[in-house]
Amino acid sequence: MIVACRRAHPSWGPRKLLLYLAKRHPDVAFPAPSTVGALLGRHGLTKTRRPRRPPKHPGSTPLVAEAPNAVWTADYKGQFRTGDGELCYPLTVCDAHSRFVLSCHGLASVEQYAALRRFEALFREYGLPTAIRTDNGTPFATQAICGLSRLSVWWIKLGIDHQRIDPGKPQQNGAHERMHRTLKAETARPPKRDMAAQQARFDDWRAEFNGDRPHDALSGAVPADRYVPSPRPMPDVLPEPDYPGHVEVRYVSRDGAIRLKKHQVFVSQALGGERVGLEEVDDGVWSVSFYDRLLARLDERTWKLSA
Repeated sequence: MIVACRRAHPSWGPRKLLLYLAKRHPDVAFPAPSTVGALLGRHGLTKTRRPRRPPKHPGSTPLVAEAPNAVWTADYKGQFRTGDGELCYPLTVCDAHSRFVLSCHGLASVEQYAALRRFEALFREYGLPTAIRTDNGTPFATQAICGLSRLSVWWIKLGIDHQRIDPGKPQQNGAHERMHRTLKAETARPPKRDMAAQQARFDDWRAEFNGDRPHDALSGAVPADRYVPSPRPMPDVLPEPDYPGHVEVRYVSRDGAIRLKKHQVFVSQALGGERVGLEEVDDGVWSVSFYDRLLARLDERTWKLSA
């Protein structure tokens, strides 16, 4: 009966077959799903799925950068006012392996689109890193699921891992914090007369830090001696997610919700307009993924997401 049912419904898995047959043959003691799976395999009725990377959760990991562009670190050095009273928020980005300062750019705020434009310029100049490591502040992260922000969603679409340090643990980005102390002492005490003059000072400091200053962590070498651009160019068109055939794909509405079995579930506004993948991993329990990142589990008993 199992084999015949599978041949009639070749896309059904063991659990679905058992549910279907048990309802129609209540007097039959059917085997466990694992036994059914083995039975189908012996009859050549299983499909070989293409290998795929397991979903990755964008959480904190030990900082390991064995080559240039393995990890970039990014942060804002605390804001200050230039001589004309305007606020300056220096966005700094470094290569963790070589300690090369990729950017020190004064911005008018921590607004996410200004940061996105700055990262886009960096990606076009230096290529894409494997990972970017930040704290949990704006614009890198939010209070949404997995800390997703529009900026981090864009990184995921580019194939960049977002590593977030643990809250209150700046030492997990220790080299970047140490660089910030040098930056503040040498460029903002006292600040320059206006933003343009301040940016010119940042540029001079960055050139000196990268090309002239010997670095203890590099055995006296300078960062420019160790850094090379990434071989991964910034694409002109963002790749689309490639979910396996058995994964159900859902469109995230502009207000951040998806629909499943007539239920509306809020995911994240940062994913508005995107497509997520849902895979049933247990009875009524779904994995929710975006590209290859595992975002959460969705339980049909509560219709709520959990880490």
